[in-house]
Amino acid sequence: MKWEELLRIVGDEPVFRTGLLLVGDVRPEVVRQQLSRWVRAGRLYAVNRGLYALAPPWRKAEPHPFIIANAMRPGSYVSLQSALAYHGVIPEHVPTVTSVGPCRPASVITLLGAYAFRYLAPAMRFGYAKEEVMPGRTAFVASAAKALLDLIHLTPRGDQPDFLSELRLDADGRSLPADIVALARRSGKPKLLRAAEVVRRRPAGADR
Repeated sequence: MKWEELLRIVGDEPVFRTGLLLVGDVRPEVVRQQLSRWVRAGRLYAVNRGLYALAPPWRKAEPHPFIIANAMRPGSYVSLQSALAYHGVIPEHVPTVTSVGPCRPASVITLLGAYAFRYLAPAMRFGYAKEEVMPGRTAFVASAAKALLDLIHLTPRGDQPDFLSELRLDADGRSLPADIVALARRSGKPKLLRAAEVVRRRPAGADR
């Protein structure tokens, strides 16, 4: 495979998997060797096993971190502080993108950012949707309420008022209380039901 052929196939993709190049009459070992050579030459970034991104100046747009996170762990969705910051519910910038789903706990540092993954039981995998995070491209992201519930669920004593106060829930999250009660009821988790009531009773922007 030549470089021009690779650009023709994946030039519009934020990230791509090796399997995309193994269609037709190709030798997989040869393709993988060529990809390794381009990584060494600085033309490609090896994001994760079998997952690559074009390096500047060949890529057409900066890959959004949420798209990369979804691609690194299929079946996961962005949640916790990452989704809360995305929805404007907490004021802090969150440098590590955290996802939850059917994945083993892991922290991964790449040339395209830092990523963390947490396991979430199947019964708790709801409350997320596709969000257009860059033109024409979507990623699975938790709603603001579900991101908060996931954080509470995965944090010891996360339902305590002191922990919730530390998050400094922003006034932009005024729709959060109504959403969080419905989702907490769906989870059936007493811990989340208690936390939802605490959040529901809090005035919007109380911690600003």
